[in-house]
Amino acid sequence: MQTELTELIVVGGGLAGSEAAWQAAERGVDVTLYEMRPVKMTPAHVTDRLAELVCSNSLGSDLADRAPGLLKAELRLLGSLVLEAAQSTAVPAGGALAVDRELFAGTVTERIENHPCITLQRQEVTRVPDAPTIIATGPLTSPVLSMDIARLTGQDHLYFYDAMAPIVAADSIDMSIAFKGSRYGRGELGEGDYINCPLNETQYYAFVDALTSAEMAPLRQFEGEDPHFFEGCLPVEEMARRGRKALAFGPLRPIGLTNPHSGQRPFAVVQLRQDNLTATLYNIVGFQTNLRWGAQDRVLRMIPGLAQAEFVRYGQMHRNTFINSPTLLRSTMQFRGRADLFFAGQIAGVEGYIGNTATGWVAGVNAARLLRGMEPVVLPQETMMGALCHYVTHAEPGGFQPMKANFGLMPPLSPPVRRKRERYRAYAERSLGMLRDWVLEIGY
Repeated sequence: MQTELTELIVVGGGLAGSEAAWQAAERGVDVTLYEMRPVKMTPAHVTDRLAELVCSNSLGSDLADRAPGLLKAELRLLGSLVLEAAQSTAVPAGGALAVDRELFAGTVTERIENHPCITLQRQEVTRVPDAPTIIATGPLTSPVLSMDIARLTGQDHLYFYDAMAPIVAADSIDMSIAFKGSRYGRGELGEGDYINCPLNETQYYAFVDALTSAEMAPLRQFEGEDPHFFEGCLPVEEMARRGRKALAFGPLRPIGLTNPHSGQRPFAVVQLRQDNLTATLYNIVGFQTNLRWGAQDRVLRMIPGLAQAEFVRYGQMHRNTFINSPTLLRSTMQFRGRADLFFAGQIAGVEGYIGNTATGWVAGVNAARLLRGMEPVVLPQETMMGALCHYVTHAEPGGFQPMKANFGLMPPLSPPVRRKRERYRAYAERSLGMLRDWVLEIGY
């Protein structure tokens, strides 16, 4: 008769690690969660809190007929800690779910610290433990642990560079030039949830030219490496180098917005999204950057409405590390060479806050099931969570890149639905229906 084990190690206190620890603990497993901050900080984090959001405070669309929104709906149905914390600390963001990042991280930390089955250890883990373990160390896995993971996997890590957007003090934005509004009038507030800085054609091209010629910050920490950027989170200057109109069709697209000062649609628009509940801070949407801070200060002040802005944080770049999951992991998030070892979050090649959370949920639940003498489960591919886990563990290994939730990962509908929006709604209905049935059947 198999003896039940009830002890699990989770390495990493980000979104994936926090979710994994919570789900395992909720199933009666004693969890030791290791987070190296503040004993050892990363190049991007600034606090010691669990689930600290580094790049943006937005968790993406909250609409069920959008891929990120469907992923959130699934996680709500499954009792996600991260989604509960996000809902309780949400700030206005149109059709998206954005949070006060300090309150959000504080809420997750408090819940984890007060769980009777979780012990939080503030220390660096330098080797993959021999005990049942979930590795959820994220994109900034410490170099020592990275080397040990490479030893375990027998292959080098893949990598890409990621960048953070600047944050502006709200009261320093010139609202005689900027205006509030959400695309197509979406949002909780009558005047819109975003602050918009309109550019005419002359201003736009002058800004693009300054952006592409500004001095870059050197990647000192990763000297000699090829700066291989992830397509889903390109620095704004990299996008601008792809063509002078690239930004106007990307993060600066003006569609769905009318400037109330002129009554016309601008040529381009820089949007700022609320970053905290008190609405004193706003981040510049889509403006991840690796420009030198002095260059950022000069170039960003060319944006109408930001000439006198107070930048409380400039953008900066960091390296993301992830394993070649298609060769190493099962859809259960188990390591192929060791059944009691799981990977979750960005180190597993999943991109996006909610995607990280979803894989943390899967790893936490399956680790608990394994320790209880039960078979790990695979979510249906017709669900967004199941489709995402299947993709990152079955993609072509040679060109594997981190993947965000998207409807292209899901099996086609039968019969097919031609119109895109109707097709997305059908995907969502099928997913949530199957997930409810799966929950009843599995009793996860």
